[in-house]
Amino acid sequence: MNPDDMLRMIDVIHREKDIPKEVIFRGLEESLAAAVRKRLGAGEDLVVKIDRKTGSVSMEDEEEEYEFDMQELGRITAQAVKQGLQQRLREAERDVLFEEYEARVGQLVNGVVQRFEGDYMVVNLGKVEAFLGKDDRVRGETFNPGDRIRAIIVEVRKDGSRVRILVSRTHPDLVRRLFELEVPEIADAIIEIKRVVREPGYRTKMAVVSADPKIDAIGACVGVRGSRIKAVIDELRGERIDIIKWSDSLETLIMNGLKPATIHIDNIYPDVDTHSAVVLVDEDQQSLAIGKKGQNVRLASKLCGWEIEIKTRAEFEAEASGGAAPANPDAEGGDASDGGATHEDQDGEQSAGQS
Repeated sequence: MNPDDMLRMIDVIHREKDIPKEVIFRGLEESLAAAVRKRLGAGEDLVVKIDRKTGSVSMEDEEEEYEFDMQELGRITAQAVKQGLQQRLREAERDVLFEEYEARVGQLVNGVVQRFEGDYMVVNLGKVEAFLGKDDRVRGETFNPGDRIRAIIVEVRKDGSRVRILVSRTHPDLVRRLFELEVPEIADAIIEIKRVVREPGYRTKMAVVSADPKIDAIGACVGVRGSRIKAVIDELRGERIDIIKWSDSLETLIMNGLKPATIHIDNIYPDVDTHSAVVLVDEDQQSLAIGKKGQNVRLASKLCGWEIEIKTRAEFEAEASGGAAPANPDAEGGDASDGGATHEDQDGEQSAGQS
């Protein structure tokens, strides 16, 4: 290979694989040096240099420097150079992809389902494949090869000469990124998503706040006739989403977090030492506050970061006096709002979805 051909080859590799030219030059120099050392029986002090402008090749060791004609390489040596360069290019390509996708951890990606390998769904992202594990898939969701899919990058690591990218559809940030796409006010930093908690496939609670008092954070996320929240729910295959108003006041946040139940702020009793709160509710609100299989209070606890215990006043007074209150048959009977309806509450929540 003459110098001009070599420079053209390096340029082609640079454009096709997006590998910096300097990395390619160094890889070729190292491959040539390794092959020539083996052929001549030279030591590690022998190095090969390629002129970045002319493509001329020179060799030097501790004693002298001299020009080297690549045409003089024998077939076996040339093959060794080729194999060495290919290995270094694979590693360089891996490093480029690793840096690109590591910077995108936590971001949304679009792909096409390629195939299934054991517990993993392989997703084609274009330049590289990603792996969606069983634990990162939502129960009940089904995808077939050829289906388009959105997911969040959760981990990127080097695996030999390849990059292994792990994605998730159960991560709370999936909901966050979907709303960023649908709600311009979030992208413009007018509305901030303070916290997202999920039970994937079933229900999400998301707390939002507006930097502009003239803009209703909840209404903006819901959209006209629910158009924005509907787009997110459709992507999540019907997962119910409760949007609540964030507050720096713990009591107010707990009150909002437990919606659709009606809670009176004076009936919330936080305990700083145990990082827990007792919330007293009317009997007709107990099942709403607890939710189906405890889902509503469980998500509210995660949202607030405090353990929340729901009690009726009768239960609270009975415990205080050492007695036992009669059980409420509706307490575990389910969440009355779990019916696929969209409803609105002026005190700080809007929710939609399907149970």
